[in-house]
Amino acid sequence: MGSIKKVVIDPITRIEGHLRVEVEVDEDGVVQEAYVSGQLFRGIEIILKDRDPRDAGLMAGRICGVCTNSHFRGAITCVEDAYSLKIPKNAEIIRDLIAMALFIQDHVVHFYHLHSLDFVDVTSALSADPKATSKEAHKYAKKPFRNSHSHYEAVIEKLQNFVKAGKLGPFANAYWGHSDYKLTPEQNLIMISHYLEALKFQTNISKAVAIFGAKTPHPQTLVVGGVTSVADMLNPQRLNDYLFIIKEAKDFIERAYLPDAKLLATAYRDEIKVGLGRANGNFLSVGGYEFEGDQRLFCGGVIYNHDFSKIEDFDERKVTEEIDRAWYKGTPEENEVCYTDLNEDGTLKTAKNDDKYSWIKAPRYDGETMETGPLARVLVSYIKENKLIKPFVDEFLQETDLELLDLSSTVGRNVARAIETSYVCEYIFKLVSRMIQNIKYYDTDTWVKFDFNNLQKDTKGRAFLEVPRGVLCHFVKIKDAKIENFSVIAPTTWNATPKNFDSKRGAYEEALIGIKIQDTSKPLEVLKVIHSFDPCLACAVHVIDTNGKELGQYKIKTL
Repeated sequence: MGSIKKVVIDPITRIEGHLRVEVEVDEDGVVQEAYVSGQLFRGIEIILKDRDPRDAGLMAGRICGVCTNSHFRGAITCVEDAYSLKIPKNAEIIRDLIAMALFIQDHVVHFYHLHSLDFVDVTSALSADPKATSKEAHKYAKKPFRNSHSHYEAVIEKLQNFVKAGKLGPFANAYWGHSDYKLTPEQNLIMISHYLEALKFQTNISKAVAIFGAKTPHPQTLVVGGVTSVADMLNPQRLNDYLFIIKEAKDFIERAYLPDAKLLATAYRDEIKVGLGRANGNFLSVGGYEFEGDQRLFCGGVIYNHDFSKIEDFDERKVTEEIDRAWYKGTPEENEVCYTDLNEDGTLKTAKNDDKYSWIKAPRYDGETMETGPLARVLVSYIKENKLIKPFVDEFLQETDLELLDLSSTVGRNVARAIETSYVCEYIFKLVSRMIQNIKYYDTDTWVKFDFNNLQKDTKGRAFLEVPRGVLCHFVKIKDAKIENFSVIAPTTWNATPKNFDSKRGAYEEALIGIKIQDTSKPLEVLKVIHSFDPCLACAVHVIDTNGKELGQYKIKTL
């Protein structure tokens, strides 16, 4: 056996939170083992103890500065479950309208501003021919977004000004010229053009979230029992403002985002076909978002080992959370810290099967690690013959000559995310129509009345939601009308789980096994795989040491 070399990337940038990745590669640069570690110790769950359950949303929403609405809704939904409160239809729709706008914003921002530079070589775009670029764009869309010679010339000029000024801004410190980049100069220019346009897109779609959420991040209108967005719902101008923003978003998605996903699927076809970045094939979706009758936007279900011929229904009783190799002791609910430090050379302690190496806990479904997120939702919904989403998947697969299994890959995760975004855009208009129908027939309720003093003093509740990055679970236990215990399992907790004593890798770690790093001093291949999951470490690590002790000091070093 040849020599093994350890490659450390700390921190992983272009994500939310602090993530460290260590991979062990052989003499050919092929990854043999991987360890993913959440590095920032922070918290909300303990802060929630002894609080009024009605305040849970306001505090849980602060778990993250990106996923604020998701945690806000998760917290109040599990409190409503604890008290058996059924919220009005309009409140559910408004919550969904906020959530769907967040899906769109999150997916587009992730693709362009957090992930695209793993595929796009900015310096290559400088040599692109604007006329050839315009012709290239028509391969992926009938009416490409802002597709003109003059526009592409302006983009090149803007990039050249960055270079001349010596201030590359978001394009600084990258691995330009890396052999893993496969796009032509013209394809790079198309993607960079849309990268810049997506900056404006991000601002506009955030306004849609704020119309019913009052502000973003950290919405203010969600309350236990419903929402407070009554005036917004009844004001035709507010509804028109929301719909106008969504229509503009739909135009960008259909003429830029989806075509760019097709561009990547074409350029990186070889990687897709060999399953580069594929995890263990265990997929989890809890489903949700009412459409009509028993139809849901997403189906719930569980797939094991890429076996698309069989799919199990989701059973919440099979969800567990372990801490064997996370920096805790006792039970997962107790959150008692057990930090074991790093090795003397600054690497994670991973030599023994019981070494602890991450602040992220280890959720399991029926004892197995699971991948959750847009890919899981698309696969589960498609296999369950969801008539709403199936046409979107079929059209993309036919146009790119791909199979369903091909989506289980690094590029495939981006494809699934783009398909989902397009699908969500269609769904939003139907949601607004349903709400208008309710109002038309004098149903204007947005909150269910309850007397808190007469509710159960001791109870518990849970919420399982599909949010942009995947499955979100919130659990609350209430005693003497106060929160006795609160627990969260976020999408990134599922995907970035450390190994337990059973040594089962989570999706992040499994997806890294077998990839080849051309230059270990520039591990672009690792970044590309990790970014495809859209990591959010702030959500995955959320406990604190209430004694105020110093738990460790961290320094970022260039390796």
